[in-house]
Amino acid sequence: MEIRLTLGQSKKKKHKFVKAPYLLLLPSFVMITALLFFPMLRIFYYSFQHYDISAPFYDDFAGIDNFVKIFTEDPLFIPSLVNSFKWVLSQVLLQLFFGMGIALLLNKDFKFRGLTRGLVFIPWAISGVLTSVIWSLMYNEHMGVFNDLLMKIGLINEPKAFLSSTTSAFVAVVIAELWRGIPFFAITLLASLQNISAELYEAAAMDGANRLTSFIYVTLPQLKRTIVLTTLLRTVWEFNNVDLLYNLTNGGPANSTMTYAMYIAKTAVHGSDFGYGSALTVIAFIILSIIAFLYLKISKFEEA
Repeated sequence: MEIRLTLGQSKKKKHKFVKAPYLLLLPSFVMITALLFFPMLRIFYYSFQHYDISAPFYDDFAGIDNFVKIFTEDPLFIPSLVNSFKWVLSQVLLQLFFGMGIALLLNKDFKFRGLTRGLVFIPWAISGVLTSVIWSLMYNEHMGVFNDLLMKIGLINEPKAFLSSTTSAFVAVVIAELWRGIPFFAITLLASLQNISAELYEAAAMDGANRLTSFIYVTLPQLKRTIVLTTLLRTVWEFNNVDLLYNLTNGGPANSTMTYAMYIAKTAVHGSDFGYGSALTVIAFIILSIIAFLYLKISKFEEA
């Protein structure tokens, strides 16, 4: 009889509801709801409204009018989206390539390695506005360092306005963002490289693998999870990038650097048309969600 009572008491204890973890999570849940989910719901709500603060007397329910206008009448929707895809592809691929190279170098033992790592990571700590100021001065037609160097080595005969030309503006902002974004990949990939066991490389060397073979069959498989996560995060961040483009070119010249995020910002903030801007934002949310889902499926990340 005593044994049965003891078992019954132990079962009751196992099914006892513990409140403490949920109470500890409650502040975070409230903050996430207030700062993330509620604004998202408002964006979806305003996307179906005519909401222009410069003409409040026209505000009313729009239905799908904003979305119909985007796909049928908006002259900048497709060009800005194409610019965004060009921007994201060039940034993510080049940042991954150069970041991988720097991470492999910094993973080696050499003199002043700690100092070198610190210097490499400095651009990641600089704000987008300050980065814009630095690169706008370097690209300056009259006193910029790039014009001075190119003229001294004879590649150009006169100063060029890199940020004012439709042929060079996009490349110029890509280079500026690369300088800021490469350290992100270098940091994360270096952290993963340091967790790879040296025994794997020793086993590969015993099987006759050279450096290239070891990199392909040992290093890359071990870095797969990090590469998938970093490229996905960077894709979302670069798609939504506004600060550097806004300060360097403001989407010009002739909309050659007008990305989709920049177009949303100019429509909603400067144009005061929050209903139409919200509809554009909803489309961006859907596009990024589809890209993330397909990317995780193709990379088979969820299986890992």
